[in-house]
Amino acid sequence: MQEQFVLTVPEGKRLIARAIGSHPPVKQALHEGTVIICSGSTNAYVYEELTGKSIEKWRFITGHMVPSTGIRGSKDPSAEIANLVIRQGKPDRSSDWVAALADLGPGDVILKGANALNYERRQAAVLIGHPEGGTVGRMVGVAVARRVCLIHPVGLEKSVPGDLHEAANRIASATGGFGKRSSTLWVSWGQVFTEIEAMETLFEVRATPIGAGGIGGAEGCIRLLVEGTAEQVTAAGKLVEQIAGEPGVLM
Repeated sequence: MQEQFVLTVPEGKRLIARAIGSHPPVKQALHEGTVIICSGSTNAYVYEELTGKSIEKWRFITGHMVPSTGIRGSKDPSAEIANLVIRQGKPDRSSDWVAALADLGPGDVILKGANALNYERRQAAVLIGHPEGGTVGRMVGVAVARRVCLIHPVGLEKSVPGDLHEAANRIASATGGFGKRSSTLWVSWGQVFTEIEAMETLFEVRATPIGAGGIGGAEGCIRLLVEGTAEQVTAAGKLVEQIAGEPGVLM
C-alpha cells in the first residue's frame, strides 16, 4: 500500500522526536546508560518526548538562523534551558552536561542537531560560531575517544546540495577577511535521524521524499511517499493526523 503525507517543519520535528526514543541505540541507552540532549530546535521536541514534560521550546535553542530582518523579541540568557542529561531513563537536571561527558562510554548517546544535511551522503554538519567550538568543540574529542554514539536528529528541511566536506574545506581555506555573520562548518561522523528514519523506526515502512516546500505555513515542508502493508501505512497516517498543526518553536 502507498500513501503520501505532507509534514510541515514543526510536524517533522515532532515526528522525529516521537521516534527517537524507539531508535535501538537510544532505547538501549535510556534503559542502561546515559543520553545527553544538546539544545536545538528539533531537540526541543526531543526533550519533551523523552522527559514527558512540555517546555517553552525557544528556551532550548542556542545557535540558530533567523530572517535577515530578525525576529521580534529576544531571549534572556538567564531563561535558557541547559543541555539535559538522562541517566537510565531519568532526567538528571542537577547534572552538568560537560561534567557528564567524563562518565560516557560505549553504549551511551549524544543527541545533537545539525544545520546542514546531505542525505544521500549521510552527512550532517553544524555551523560553528563560537571561538572555542561551542558544544561541538567540547564533546567531539570525548565522543570519539570513548566510542559514544553520536546521533543527529535533523529535519529534511536542512537539506543542502553538494559534499559538505568540500563546503567546509572552502570555508577553512579562505584567506580573506570574514564577515560578521561568518561561521565555519563542522562535518560530523554521527548518524543522521530524519523523518525517513522516524517512519521506518515507528512503522517499519519505507519513506521516500517526493516533494518539498509550500505556502500558507507549509514553507519548508516535506512530502513523503510511505509504502508498507495496509496496517503499517494506516498507523503512520494516524500519527500524522495526531501531530497535524504542531506549533513551531516560537509559538
